[in-house]
Amino acid sequence: MIYKRSSALFAEAEQVIPGGVNSPVRAFKGVGGTPLFAKEAKGAYLYDEDGNKLIDYINSWGPMILGHAYQPVVDAVVEKAKKGTSFGMPTEIETQIAELAVSMVPNIDKIRFVNSGTEACMSAVRLARGFTGKDKIIKFAGCYHGHSDSFLIQAGSGASTFGTPNSPGVTQGTAKDTLLATYNDIDNVKELIAANPNEIACIIIEPVAGNMGCVPPQNDFLNKLRVLCDENNILLIFDEVMTGFRLAKGGAQELFGIKADIVCFGKVIGGGLPVGAFAARNEIMNYLAPIGPVYQAGTLSGNPLAMAAGLAMLRALNADPEIFTRLEEKTAYLHKGIDKVLTDNNITYTINRVGSMISVHFDETPVVDFTTAAKGNNETFKKFFHGLLNEGVYIAPSAFETWFITDALTYEDLDFTINAVNKVAKTL
Repeated sequence: MIYKRSSALFAEAEQVIPGGVNSPVRAFKGVGGTPLFAKEAKGAYLYDEDGNKLIDYINSWGPMILGHAYQPVVDAVVEKAKKGTSFGMPTEIETQIAELAVSMVPNIDKIRFVNSGTEACMSAVRLARGFTGKDKIIKFAGCYHGHSDSFLIQAGSGASTFGTPNSPGVTQGTAKDTLLATYNDIDNVKELIAANPNEIACIIIEPVAGNMGCVPPQNDFLNKLRVLCDENNILLIFDEVMTGFRLAKGGAQELFGIKADIVCFGKVIGGGLPVGAFAARNEIMNYLAPIGPVYQAGTLSGNPLAMAAGLAMLRALNADPEIFTRLEEKTAYLHKGIDKVLTDNNITYTINRVGSMISVHFDETPVVDFTTAAKGNNETFKKFFHGLLNEGVYIAPSAFETWFITDALTYEDLDFTINAVNKVAKTL
């Protein structure tokens, strides 16, 4: 595969952008080599600046659930842009998408839109602290909730790819209020609560982790967290930036039948544009300014372009109840195919899957938390990544990321991918 144009663009970018990228995992530090520069995309396919066509399993890290350049979203954004791109004033479309989101997701009465998943999670934690009057939070090692200071305490995703989970610039004062728990270990959570009585405002969790690969909750873990929170006056926050409107119409809450107190959204809810949101029942959301004491604001929050894209996306999902079944069936088909070819080629591996999220780990140990995710053979993953890239398949350039399946993928695309995995497996 030719990378001449991408290589030149990366060298140029490094002169004016730190590391040549505006989000660290894009730099290929976790896999080596030169990052690809995207030129355009359509449906399930990505086209780079060198003219290479790739089947895309990143899908902008999740939002392209219906494929790139989905026409209703494109049309909505174009038409809205003709009337103005930002006003800093309320618009009708904000209410329209809010009403639709509230109708689709269980256990929420009100929603506030922001500009990113990071902003949503940061604001949700502030709201939880304001509502409960307590300061400390519990997060889980390997779960990534954005780059706000409170969350960069042994984070997953890009931070773990670099091997620097505790970022410089995060103060000790901030860090002391974030307690780290082990994913899928309810006894560990109980110990933290017992050691910090009446001090914990909230527990924030990815209900299906996506930043240490795809890691599902096990042994009724989410329900046990719900019980613990109820017993200790702690709010349970679901970070559904990845899972919201992807695993089910109502996200992980619907899929697992668990009620969270606050839910954070991003990715799909923006239809590919920068959008985040957080939502809860009236009792909690009414603590927000301007009707409550907890301050949160943003000039571009609810901007018309983002709202138009998100509304078009949610309307499409809401009108197609079978989409989540199709996505799960395609992901299961891919899982079965990869499982067979890796087994046939005597490769040591584990595959995790929930709905339309899937990840391949090169270790035989079941991946249930950050420690087991980190056991994977990263050198094998690097070869796997570049091998697939050369075959025309683009997966996340990090062993600590889930793949995202899009409805635009055909079974021919999936067969092509499985065949590519087979070719690469013979070289591992």
